[in-house]
Amino acid sequence: MENSPKNNELQIELSEETAQGTYANLAIIAHSNSEFIIDFIRIVPGVPKARVKSRVILTPDNAKRLLFALQDNIRKFDELTQNGKAAASFDGNLIPPFGNIPGEA
Repeated sequence: MENSPKNNELQIELSEETAQGTYANLAIIAHSNSEFIIDFIRIVPGVPKARVKSRVILTPDNAKRLLFALQDNIRKFDELTQNGKAAASFDGNLIPPFGNIPGEA
C-alpha cells in the first residue's frame, strides 16, 4: 500500500469550474429517515421562476457535521466583526473589494 496517503490524509481535488462556485440566495431543506436534501436556489428579482442551482444530499450524521461546522465558522466570523464592520483593515480603512472596483447597482 505504498500509494496510500500518510497519516490517513485525504487529498481533495477542486476543478477550476467548481472553484468558481455557484451563487444561491435561497436554500430549501427537506429530510427523510435516511437523508437530508438541501436545494440551493438563485432568485432573481422580476423573474417569476427560480431554478435549483445545486442539490446536496447528506446522511443525518453529515448534516449534523455541516451544522456544527457552519456554527463554528459563523462564530469565528462574528468574532472578526465589530458592529457589522470588518475588524481587519487596510491603511485604516476597510479592506477594499477584489480588484478595488466600487460596487454599483
